[in-house]
Amino acid sequence: MNFRNYFKTIAVLMIMVITVPATTMASTVSKGLTDSTADVRMYTAITNRVAEIQNMDKTQLTSADRKALKKELKEMNKDANNLRSTNGIYLSIGAIIVIILLLILIL
Repeated sequence: MNFRNYFKTIAVLMIMVITVPATTMASTVSKGLTDSTADVRMYTAITNRVAEIQNMDKTQLTSADRKALKKELKEMNKDANNLRSTNGIYLSIGAIIVIILLLILIL
């Protein structure tokens, strides 16, 4: 084998070393997609409450009521974001640069 074949093998190994831990870390850290009925019910309850708040006449509310309503909306937003967690692979800038350099050198 010549130097070029060794270089290709090392490049493939480096790509695997960089990407495999990132994918395993992403799968263990995130809680995954759950479509349980409790989550669906909670999400529909949140959307119904938000629609109810949007249709409400807010001109007659006191400032304390408005603050409480705003606080409730923020809490519901956090709950909704937790329900629809996204899975993904996160790559650092350094890893992206190394991958691009390796691809340039291989091709």
